Amino acid sequence: MSGAGDGGMGKEQGYIPDRVKKAEKRIEVNAFDVDAWSVLIREAQNQNIDKARNTYERLVGQFQTAGRYWKIYIEAEMKARNYERVEKLFQRCLMKVLNIDLWKCYLNYVRETKGSLPSYREKMAQAYDFALDKMGMDIMSYQIWSDYISFLKGVEAVGSYAENQRITAVRRVYQRGCVNPMVNIEQLWREYNQYETGINPIIAKKMIEDRSRDYMNARRVAKEYEAVTRGLNRNMPSIPPTGTPDEVKQVDLWKKYISWEKGNPLRTEDHAVIAKRVIFAYEQCMLCLGHRPDIWYEAAKYLEESSKLLSEKGDLNAGKMFSDEAAAMYERAISTLLKKNMMLYFSYADFEENRMKHQKVHSIYNKLLGMDDIDPTLGYIQYMKFARRAEGIKSARSIFKRAREDDRSKYHVYVSAALMEYFCSKDKNIACKIFELGLKKYSDSADYILQYLDFLSHLNEDNNTRVLFERVLTSGALPVDKQGEIFAKFLEFECSIGDLSSVLKVEKRRRDIFKEEFEDRETCLLVDRYKYLDLFPLSTSELKAVGFKLRPTSGDMVSGSEMPAAALPENDEFKKPEYPKPATDQMLPFKPRALAPPGMHPVPGGVFPMPLPAASLLNLMPPPTCFHGPFVNIDDLVKTFETCALPEDSSQLVDKMCNGEETSNPKLFPIPLNNSDSGKKGQKRPAENEIKEESDDEDNVAPPAHDIYRSRQQKRVR
Repeated sequence: MSGAGDGGMGKEQGYIPDRVKKAEKRIEVNAFDVDAWSVLIREAQNQNIDKARNTYERLVGQFQTAGRYWKIYIEAEMKARNYERVEKLFQRCLMKVLNIDLWKCYLNYVRETKGSLPSYREKMAQAYDFALDKMGMDIMSYQIWSDYISFLKGVEAVGSYAENQRITAVRRVYQRGCVNPMVNIEQLWREYNQYETGINPIIAKKMIEDRSRDYMNARRVAKEYEAVTRGLNRNMPSIPPTGTPDEVKQVDLWKKYISWEKGNPLRTEDHAVIAKRVIFAYEQCMLCLGHRPDIWYEAAKYLEESSKLLSEKGDLNAGKMFSDEAAAMYERAISTLLKKNMMLYFSYADFEENRMKHQKVHSIYNKLLGMDDIDPTLGYIQYMKFARRAEGIKSARSIFKRAREDDRSKYHVYVSAALMEYFCSKDKNIACKIFELGLKKYSDSADYILQYLDFLSHLNEDNNTRVLFERVLTSGALPVDKQGEIFAKFLEFECSIGDLSSVLKVEKRRRDIFKEEFEDRETCLLVDRYKYLDLFPLSTSELKAVGFKLRPTSGDMVSGSEMPAAALPENDEFKKPEYPKPATDQMLPFKPRALAPPGMHPVPGGVFPMPLPAASLLNLMPPPTCFHGPFVNIDDLVKTFETCALPEDSSQLVDKMCNGEETSNPKLFPIPLNNSDSGKKGQKRPAENEIKEESDDEDNVAPPAHDIYRSRQQKRVR
């Protein structure tokens, strides 16, 4: 599709920028490359609409639920005044794309283009009612409510009857909006109070009191609504799942929002209201996650459960309505984004079968099987199961006949049909005939032969099982590289019900065929003889040592393939060496700092992090700005500790301290501290000249920043 558009664009435009060519190549590789499409959109917006229309059509065809892309396309057509095309575009997208910006664009279009018509008021009112019915529950729908009210207030009313009709219409919209959770609901409530008070203050008080409780509930829900939807990217185009961190985060946020709506935050007893809000949440989610089948299935399943609940309560009409909506949900899924998703087809068929609409089920399966580019095997199997349940074994046989004639179907169809005959019809002869019929077509398929062998083993027919082993291994239809699984099954069979000579014969045949594989490793054959299920006669390290490995296709221990970790005992000492990994505990975290002093971190601008215990302690302490002194001179304090003479034997000093005796020793601190004299009693204050002389000898020390004595003295002077 992109190739055809590229050629057509080249003929019409002539010169194509390199960035557009690169974007086209990226789209050819990945049709959902959003960045490449953004390049084409910017290029199209700079072109005439006639030239850009092809790009826009490709865009909305690829992203069918992206409201932002539809809006860009429509605005381009509106700019060119192609109003007929605009209305056709709205018909194509408006009902299936519940995007608030797209609907606002629709209302603006009606307001601007229909203003000159005689029926403008009716059309505009219908457009607002239509928009509120579809988008009124959106958290950002305040603008639509406010515009609708302004429009109704501006309608001319001649006569008291018309005036009363206008007042009733405005009041009805106000009362609907004030109980609808959304952003700016408080503003709408204030406007409603002013409106009612302006009409009749006496009646307004009673009406406001009646609505106040519902408004308070809606305001509470609006705050929760805003919190639970914070972080949702509503303009994200829907692409197939990629598993990126951003996508996983968006999926979690959407599911959290839907779960919140299912929890009935409005606390209403009307289940129809709850279901309507939940389905609106699902609709919003599917605009961004429409390629995820689980979202479609959960939405349809919720509608189905709501239908059953309402029917049990006696509301049959509402139950039927929700049931039909569930069917429509399935139909939309398999008709738009997930046309080839088999799970939704099967779920849809089961839903209609539960409603006893068997003809509809046939049409669903026929639609699936009629596609050319799918593998219909699983579809035929599920179709046969439905036919047997609903119409009997004869109908299932007719579908099996159709599956045999389809060249795309695989051997699974024969296995399913044979087992269905055996378990449902209780006829093993028909089942054996079906297996024999399939063996003619799939004699080179080891998987099909193993299924046939399992069936004969369950029948406990030893002779027929041996005959089948011999037929398969001697016919030459099965390649040698696929005979290993059959020999492993043959050996297991003989070990279970045969004698020792039969076991040795099978081992000899196997060793002769796989000479290179079992050369110098005959112990592997012995292990195969003695093993049972996941029990082995050797330890895991010994199995590794003798070259014994697991074939992943059948789960049997044979030589020549790899052994998955699940087959190894977890507590075994033999472990596969891991790749070297960096020691994260030795890494230095980089925390940039605006003005970092040199030497703080090996990387310029970084800082060493505080140890966790110290960091937690600092978080508990007040910030440094709360401490105003006294400040200790650290250098003098360290010098004091360095020059102090500590006793060699401190035991006596400790005993004295414990007994409460005097422990002061002037020899410990030969250098007196500056403030030590202030605590002495019985001494005279030094004279002013002495103080002056001492201050001249000492360094000029600045007074403390918060000196209470000086501040009081200054107050007295003032």
